[in-house]
Amino acid sequence: MIIIGLTGNIGSGKSTVAHRLRELGAKIIDADQVAREVVLPGAPALREIAEHFGPEVLDSAGELNRKKMGSIVFADPCAMEKLNNITHPIIKADIGRQIEECRKGKGGRRPRALVVDAALLIEVGLEKDADEIWVVKIDQEEQVKRLAKRDNLTQEEALRRIAAQLPQEEKLRHATRIIDNSGDKDRTIRQVDCHWDNMLKKHFWTRDGI
Repeated sequence: MIIIGLTGNIGSGKSTVAHRLRELGAKIIDADQVAREVVLPGAPALREIAEHFGPEVLDSAGELNRKKMGSIVFADPCAMEKLNNITHPIIKADIGRQIEECRKGKGGRRPRALVVDAALLIEVGLEKDADEIWVVKIDQEEQVKRLAKRDNLTQEEALRRIAAQLPQEEKLRHATRIIDNSGDKDRTIRQVDCHWDNMLKKHFWTRDGI
C-alpha cells in the first residue's frame, strides 16, 4: 500500500485533487474531517480550547464557533500555536490509527493507495508516514481571489490566513510530485492522472511486474 501525503496551502484547490484521487481508487483520510471530530462537544480538546480562549469561542449549542476561533488565531501567531498544541497531537494520533487499520486491511480490502489529505501535513510531521508527498501549488493572486470568494473574506483577511501557514515554497521543497492548480480544472485533473499513472509504474509495475 502506497501512502500519499497530499498537501497545499489554503485556497490551493487541494480538495479537487483529493476528489480525483478518490475517483482513481485511492482511499482518503481527510485531516480536516478528523480536526472537526476532535473538537466535537464533550471532546477533551474542546474543553481545553474553551478553558484557554474563553467561552466566547463556543456557540449557543456548545460547539466550536469556527468563525470566532479563526478571527482569533489568524490574527495572533501565539494563539495559533496554542490551538495547534492542543489539537495537533490528537489529530496526528487519530490519523496514525487510521493508517494502521488500512495497512491491516481492517474493514475491507487493503487499498493500493492511501491518501492523507492534510493542509498541515508537514507542520504536524505526517509527511514521515508517507511514501510520496504531493503538493498542490497556486499563484498567490489566484489563491487570494479564490479564498476571498470561497470564505467571503476581504483581500486583507485572505492574505492574513495565507501568511499564517507554512510558505508554499517550503512545502514544495518536500514534494515528490507537484500539481499546479493555477489554471482550469481540466488541466489540474490531467496532471493528477499523469502523476497517478507514473506512481503506479514506479511502485508496482517495476517491483511486482504488474
